[in-house]
Amino acid sequence: MQHLTLCLPFQEVEALVQGREIMALPALFLRPGQIFTLYPTPSPSPSLPEGEVYYRPGFVSNPSETVSIQGFAECQQCQIVEDSQELEKLSQLTMWTKAGLEQQLLTRSRLFCTYLRVYRLPEPISLSSIPEAITNIGKFIGLDASVDLNNRTHPVLNDTAFTQRQSRLIRRLPPPHPQLEALQAQLTQIPANKATQALSRDLQAFIHGISLPPVPQPSHLTWIQKIAPVGNSSEGHDFEKLVRRSLIFLGFSNNRQDSKVSLDPNATGGAGGIDFYCELPYPVVGECKASKHDKVPNTVTSQLIHLGVTHLGQTQFDRSLKIILAAGTLTSAAQQAAIGSKMNVLRPETLQRLTELKAAYPGAVDLLELKPCLEQTPHGEEADGKVNRYIDTIWQDLQLRSHLVSVVKTYLTRADAKIAVIDAIHASYCMSQPPRNLQPQEMHEILLELSSPFAGYLGRKKGEDWQRDRFYFLRDFPLDS
Repeated sequence: MQHLTLCLPFQEVEALVQGREIMALPALFLRPGQIFTLYPTPSPSPSLPEGEVYYRPGFVSNPSETVSIQGFAECQQCQIVEDSQELEKLSQLTMWTKAGLEQQLLTRSRLFCTYLRVYRLPEPISLSSIPEAITNIGKFIGLDASVDLNNRTHPVLNDTAFTQRQSRLIRRLPPPHPQLEALQAQLTQIPANKATQALSRDLQAFIHGISLPPVPQPSHLTWIQKIAPVGNSSEGHDFEKLVRRSLIFLGFSNNRQDSKVSLDPNATGGAGGIDFYCELPYPVVGECKASKHDKVPNTVTSQLIHLGVTHLGQTQFDRSLKIILAAGTLTSAAQQAAIGSKMNVLRPETLQRLTELKAAYPGAVDLLELKPCLEQTPHGEEADGKVNRYIDTIWQDLQLRSHLVSVVKTYLTRADAKIAVIDAIHASYCMSQPPRNLQPQEMHEILLELSSPFAGYLGRKKGEDWQRDRFYFLRDFPLDS
């Protein structure tokens, strides 16, 4: 079955399908309502003055050896631009530099600025390259491929995000977050690593209003799943290394060059050494005891005291928080000694759970909030329940925020509105079977958090006071299981 496909440079098709761009520059005027797939084609290098580039930083990519049709588009509006004075504003809002737009205008004498609502195909279509496409950049060609152009279940941008982006382009309003766009562009110039890629991904989602699916746990974090199983085995050295690795991942550190008082995840304390010691953000000293079926004797608590005082000194040991990580239960004497010495006895499953939470939501675990939890009673084996309650509280806070984002999204959809006032959001929240009751001002504080630039789940229009603030939906806040 043949349909029309619009041939565009592969960089532009990629940006459209990713939601980073909603405008195309075809070689002809498009009518609102026209539907077509997007064909990525290599584009000849434009002739630009020395030092000028065609696309803005962050939008340059490499062509694929095979052609992949990943989405289709519906034309929403087509504006004709003939005035070169508009190009500066257009450049700030799109992927083209001013020089690139000037080159287009010089070549064609007018620009057909076409705003496209893009939808992903359920399955990409791989094709052999069609020579005809290269000579028809910006134009339509016929394509023999079975595509359901009525399936609108996978929009790249939700209704609110697209409407806001299109309105800003049509009115030539300045970009709302130029500093973040500049930061994201700079990240693309840094050699790829997981940290910069994750930050770049989140910034793109916020800037362009893209709802991203949860990121699956990367393979380099699969070690987290081993904490509990190894802690319940007889592999004591492996457990100690996993504990050290987990503490570093949570944000603890130790700069001491002393193998007996270390946090090196590739080593252990060895004979006469402390199993783990953290210096920052506060001192933590501890012992590990793998094996599920063995009782934990009082020698573990006495060893922690002996080694701690020996290597740290009495004063530093006293001011350090104390943790025993043990799979087995403590003997009665060990339990009494742990309580008397304010030692927190935690199970491997609890450490794994805390580390998993950090991996899924990097900002969720605040070590300075964890500190009073470890300082307060109860100690001994009951401390495990105390830390699990701390983790539960974090999950409840995440669930509350996810629910509140969903409330804003649902309200705007039902009301066919673009933005919502506090009273309307609070009323909808109260009727939504909320996780817990919130007063309007408390809810407003959470909405501010969710609309901050580095959260980017909601947007905010500031009012004369907090009650006149208005909020709109940007992207979902998915929760892992």
